[in-house]
Amino acid sequence: MNKFLQEFRDRGYFYQCTDDVGLSKILNDKKIRAYIGFDCTAESLHVGSLLQIMCLRLLQKYGHKPIVLLGGGTTRIGDPSGKDKTRQILSEETIEKNIKNIEKILKIFLPSDDKDTSPLFVNNYDWLKNLNYISFLRDIGKHFTINKMLSFDSVKLRLEREQSLSYMEFNYMILQAYDFLELNDKHNCFLQIGGSDQWGNIVNGVELIKRHSSKEVYGLTTPLITLASGAKMGKTESGAIWLDKNLLSPYDYWQFWRNIDDRDLIKFLKIFTDISPEEIEKRKNDNVNDLKILLANHATTMLHGEKESKKCFDQATKIFSERSSDEGLPLIKINNKEIKNKNLSDLILLAKLENSKSEIKRLIKNNGIKINNSKIEEDINVSKINFENKNYFKLSIGKKKHFKIEIN
Repeated sequence: MNKFLQEFRDRGYFYQCTDDVGLSKILNDKKIRAYIGFDCTAESLHVGSLLQIMCLRLLQKYGHKPIVLLGGGTTRIGDPSGKDKTRQILSEETIEKNIKNIEKILKIFLPSDDKDTSPLFVNNYDWLKNLNYISFLRDIGKHFTINKMLSFDSVKLRLEREQSLSYMEFNYMILQAYDFLELNDKHNCFLQIGGSDQWGNIVNGVELIKRHSSKEVYGLTTPLITLASGAKMGKTESGAIWLDKNLLSPYDYWQFWRNIDDRDLIKFLKIFTDISPEEIEKRKNDNVNDLKILLANHATTMLHGEKESKKCFDQATKIFSERSSDEGLPLIKINNKEIKNKNLSDLILLAKLENSKSEIKRLIKNNGIKINNSKIEEDINVSKINFENKNYFKLSIGKKKHFKIEIN
């Protein structure tokens, strides 16, 4: 088997292929161009799109040229695959803004220093916007039968559930097939890769090119990635795991990978890092926490850079160390009503940790009072204290008195 396809399988990327024998042969014979399409319905991609990005990186590794299709045209319609209702129609201004930001994110992952493997970015609005409806029906529409179109899951499931499917959405699969034809004609693209939910659309493109241009092209799909909990990849209870640092901080991104379920660990190391599958197999019995840190560091470095990844690791280590050192501290519980609109000095007096406000002010002036190991410069209002996602804060008075303060 071709080396690209072998690693594609070894990493858990493989789900279906229109002709894996034929694809293996063409990949052995020459370097090809392959594409993946991205809808631009949001201002950023999230980790649910990361598997497709890793496929593009793998293409580059083996000397092939990835084509990134940004769906400026098809986003104006909306892909019905996996949806039980019509997508919200976005304004042209919003779509263009989304495209620019998504392209910027993708360029972080896909190196462009080698012209033979540097990514080619295209926008299908460039060719879809000028289509003549009559000519399109005559030249392209004739290759599609309603019988076949009704058999695809994206259509069939909506109809079986008696959920509306607009004529606009019904045409989506034809436009995606036409994208493949356009990329084959203009850029000699021989392969489309997509998620398993795109199988019907991909097969349509392969068959359209065969009928229209008498050429053999290929389709390859990846599995739907879910968490061990059954949740969909890319979403958590607290929201989406965005790839844009303006929507999700590098530290929160690092923490997402650090805190994954043990059952997902080896699978995710194979899917979402560049560490070789052989190396991962050798290390699969290593300490679980060490492997989670390895995953978090690699994933964060890929998106945010090595310097930022190290900063996240150092920050997490510091917080863990501080939390561990807090465990043996005396706990003082304060009623929230008693210190409402009060300052820290009032809380200290209430807890009988000092005898006078003048002494507390002297300590503050001489950097003798710390909150969560940070010196305070003034007698702050209790409402401004940062609990750092804990149910308490650490209060240090002088060098030897340390307490956990819990406000109920």
